[in-house]
Amino acid sequence: MGGDELLEYCLGKPGAWQDEPWDGDVVAKVGDKIFAFLGSGDSGGVGLKCGANREEADELVDTYPADVSKMAYIGRSGWNTVRLGGAVPDDEILELIDTSYETIVGKLPKSKRPAVGN
Repeated sequence: MGGDELLEYCLGKPGAWQDEPWDGDVVAKVGDKIFAFLGSGDSGGVGLKCGANREEADELVDTYPADVSKMAYIGRSGWNTVRLGGAVPDDEILELIDTSYETIVGKLPKSKRPAVGN
């Protein structure tokens, strides 16, 4: 799975939109909050909220030490970088995107949460 496929998956979420807050670094947002750091087209990884706290996020690091690492700057808040094309299966990466999205949506004020259709 590549970065373009991940971006497409992210943008398929209700209320999701693409932004480029830093030159060349693509993110997926819901409301005004980032739920996936996709980086540049050749980044080879995705940054996701992988737990409510660092301890939960570390479980993934412990499971895939060569392919998952604590994100710089925001890792203390449960964010990890997941390497694409490594040991983490594609379906698990999609589940991690789902979890990151749902976690961020849950933190948005109710007035800013996307409407979920049938």
